[in-house]
Amino acid sequence: MKLLRMLGFATGVLLAAAGMASAQSWQPLAHQPSFTAGHVLLLTDGTVMVHHEDPNDGFSDWWKLTPDINGSYVNGTWTQLASLASDYGPLFFASAVLPDGRVIVEGGEQNFAQYVWTNKGAIYDPTHNVWTPMNPPSGWSSIGDAQSVVLSNGTFMVANCCSAQAALLNASTLTWTATGSGKFDENDEEGWTLFPGGKVLTVDAYVNIGDPNGKNSEIYNPTTGSWTSAGSTIVQLWDSHGSYEVGPAMLRPDGTVFATGANGAGAGHTSIYNSSTGTWTPGPDFPGNLDIADGPAALLPDGNVLVSASPGIFQNGTVFFEWDGSNLNSVPATPNSPGNSSWYGRMLVLPTGQVLYTDGSRDVEIYTPAGTANPNWAPSAVLSISSPIISRGSTIMLSGRKFNGYSQAVAYGDDAQAATNYPIVRLTNASTGHVFYCRTHDHSTMAVAYPGPAYTHVDIPSNMETGQTYLEVVANGIASPRYNIGVR
Repeated sequence: MKLLRMLGFATGVLLAAAGMASAQSWQPLAHQPSFTAGHVLLLTDGTVMVHHEDPNDGFSDWWKLTPDINGSYVNGTWTQLASLASDYGPLFFASAVLPDGRVIVEGGEQNFAQYVWTNKGAIYDPTHNVWTPMNPPSGWSSIGDAQSVVLSNGTFMVANCCSAQAALLNASTLTWTATGSGKFDENDEEGWTLFPGGKVLTVDAYVNIGDPNGKNSEIYNPTTGSWTSAGSTIVQLWDSHGSYEVGPAMLRPDGTVFATGANGAGAGHTSIYNSSTGTWTPGPDFPGNLDIADGPAALLPDGNVLVSASPGIFQNGTVFFEWDGSNLNSVPATPNSPGNSSWYGRMLVLPTGQVLYTDGSRDVEIYTPAGTANPNWAPSAVLSISSPIISRGSTIMLSGRKFNGYSQAVAYGDDAQAATNYPIVRLTNASTGHVFYCRTHDHSTMAVAYPGPAYTHVDIPSNMETGQTYLEVVANGIASPRYNIGVR
């Protein structure tokens, strides 16, 4: 198993990030949380669900950040949500937003700060603010710091961190079916990246394999339920010096996956996988002795990938970069970065195209990127709407294209998943400019870069202002053109 991570594991120095771009910026929330903010998820109504992660307490608690009436997350406000069951307080766990809008949390390397690699789990219903405990897949004594993914057909898939096992969830019955035959190694420390077409990529971490130079990657085929080799990553992306960690891997709109690595004895490598040709090409190393031994990544609207790296394995001194497809470009860091290691961070792509960042403290920051989205990546023309005049409190059907974006948009690996490949609907009153997010649910697909038409159900807020309104569909922080509707 991995080296056990603890706050203050090592003290590092903040490396100078020469050539930082001035256009990108970090901004603290106007109303910072009263709790230590950790893992983050974007609910389908545009609010942000945040896990309370404190070394002493709070691991069962969750909070919600709601943007203000002008759609600003910087000026958003906090509400405490229902807590998990009294025996479940996870840290470093699997999670996802399901197509019906519920949130699932599975496992945990820790339970109430104890290293137990728990098999507990729970599912959250945001419409009733209630958690329901989940039974683990049959025979699983652990889930732990597992990876997970919502497949293109909407099925949630989770790994057993401590074996090669994986399972699929029937979200209606809350029952599990085994999957994932042919896995080369156990799942520990690996991450899953959803591809166009529905397959899933992982970079093997070689836990307990005994091959210090291994470079294998694998593809999961949901049709066969099995894994096969995806070829050599050419450069080693996992740390063979005791932690077995790898960094996040992010699918970009051009179909390439930017996979980052941890080395532990020098600079972290990167490698790029072309999902069309099935080939790997080495990318640039992180400068100095930086790497990503666990850490977050976010796909920005312009296609760049925001990542944070730090020196060595679990040492402090976080530096941020944007990968533009050719180069790693230094960008500004957060106030806490000198005392942070890459694994402290969590990122979330917001409907505004900004990135929310937490680091287990009470300082939550929002990153505003400099680039703009390619219009071809935006959700396209709405093909149908129930009526051009909609009623407050009603549910409508909305269809169109590119409703799920081109990527999961958020990556970490094991320990934390917060994909946003589902449609968010934003309504803006034409007279006041006030912004209202709708709850979407029961999407027809969760496929990324999906070329065909898709639909979702949209709950119109009962507190909406009436009159002429602009409707936008947002995926991965990229908004569609505005459509004129009326609200009564």
